[in-house]
Amino acid sequence: MRIGYNPHKDQVLEKSEFTHQVVMPVYIPNQEGYFKNSLSILKLTLESLFKTAHNRTFFSIVNNGSCDAVVDYLEYLYKKGSIQELIHTTNIGKLNAILKGLVGNTIELVTITDADVLFASGWQLETAKVFKTFPKVGVVGIVPQFNMFKSHCGNVIYDNLFNKNFKFLPIKSPKALALFYKSIGWDETYNKDFLKYGLGIENKEVNVLLGSGHFVATYKKQQFETVKSYLGYKLGGNTEGYLDSAALEFDYWRVTTQENYAFHMGNVLEDWMSEATINNSDKDVVISGFSERQKMNSISYFIKNKLFYKLVLNKRFSKLFYSWKKLPKQMISNYNSVKAE
Repeated sequence: MRIGYNPHKDQVLEKSEFTHQVVMPVYIPNQEGYFKNSLSILKLTLESLFKTAHNRTFFSIVNNGSCDAVVDYLEYLYKKGSIQELIHTTNIGKLNAILKGLVGNTIELVTITDADVLFASGWQLETAKVFKTFPKVGVVGIVPQFNMFKSHCGNVIYDNLFNKNFKFLPIKSPKALALFYKSIGWDETYNKDFLKYGLGIENKEVNVLLGSGHFVATYKKQQFETVKSYLGYKLGGNTEGYLDSAALEFDYWRVTTQENYAFHMGNVLEDWMSEATINNSDKDVVISGFSERQKMNSISYFIKNKLFYKLVLNKRFSKLFYSWKKLPKQMISNYNSVKAE
């Protein structure tokens, strides 16, 4: 039986004061073996976010089946008010956990990040500058990586093919780039030319490199207006492809900041992680009001992201393309090979 009228019925929700959301899935089932240092690394990740993000940032943490110690820590942060949303679930897979965090708000930007990322000062402001400078950008990574332009970048190459500012740019933080590949277990037998130049777009306001990685990136929320309700993999499978392709449906570009603004920590705690100096000099700067786009038609999608892209990545044509876009001559012959020759 119901008596009376719910006073909240038919009330319009007030517009959110938040302009930027951070969604982080957390899966730490125990504190042994592979996960021995994971809680300590999670704490470093969140502390770096709290220090560097402005006060209109909405933190959504999705506990994806973690152990009691992790649950207690996250509950403490939520009750303290450090995070705005805490979702608990059994292990439903990484992307399904992300999808839970994406819905329920209209915040225009969302950063999706792993739980082992050390954020550096200025990442949020630089990300916003990229969105403002390049209205067609829909995804901004903050950690440069090798060959990013070879994944889901057909449209940005197509759109800028005759742009004189579209060319190979110097890597600003080669040490940070090398550290990233060390953090994911690579040895140093890779082609060192990738530490020197990356394909990007030069602009008087801010430069960008083409493409974006998966472990931390910021998206225009418009891409997720209609999200899938479920993907059938806990990790891998088609999960990463879903996040990659969402931008292309709106003809959004995927790019990364030229400077490195975060560090991948992995699952092993090292001294440099806790010794890193992080300040909050940009916390008071809030940029919002980013442009949106309509979905592109299927013919344009096919031409840009399938037909044209296949031609650009063709081994024979790509070397002409590298030369045209100002890659140093001595690097051209081996630039298609990640391994040193």
